[in-house]
Amino acid sequence: MASLASAEVSYPRCRLAGMQWISVETPIGALGVAAEHGEIVALHFGGVGRGRVADDPEPVLREAAAQLEAYFRGELTEFDLPLADPEGSEFDKEVWRHIAAVPYGEMITYGEIAAAAGQPSAAREVGGACNRNPVAIFVGCHRVVGAGGKLVGFGGGLDRKRYLLALEARVRMERDFA
Repeated sequence: MASLASAEVSYPRCRLAGMQWISVETPIGALGVAAEHGEIVALHFGGVGRGRVADDPEPVLREAAAQLEAYFRGELTEFDLPLADPEGSEFDKEVWRHIAAVPYGEMITYGEIAAAAGQPSAAREVGGACNRNPVAIFVGCHRVVGAGGKLVGFGGGLDRKRYLLALEARVRMERDFA
């Protein structure tokens, strides 16, 4: 995993639409992380995308990179970052609140979240809200699975979802049996 001092966390100059970006290399590829006004506003799979990253990232972005590194090393099981209030419907926000409450290393189904959100027939809509989650990994939508634990849907791709779930399961098992 890259350290903040390494070339794998890059900081060339830019602000895109008021957001400052960094790119963090991880075992699942580059992750673009954006902040605005001291809060994390986005996490993008595949790096920064059309934007460029900042020469002198704000402290919250440095902290996000450090926490992502610790997460992928299996040393961090709960992110502690200021997340911006995301744009979305009330249903989306309700889904994201339920996702945020799913503990590290555990899974929940789309249907269970729909029921908890008061709309038991809205499992498909929960999937849409997961897809619109602007801060995946920080709000662990990879922990949401289909009925019977089936791996379905993930904005970062099923290979990444599989990796994240396996990482959390391994770390949790190592801690439980240490």
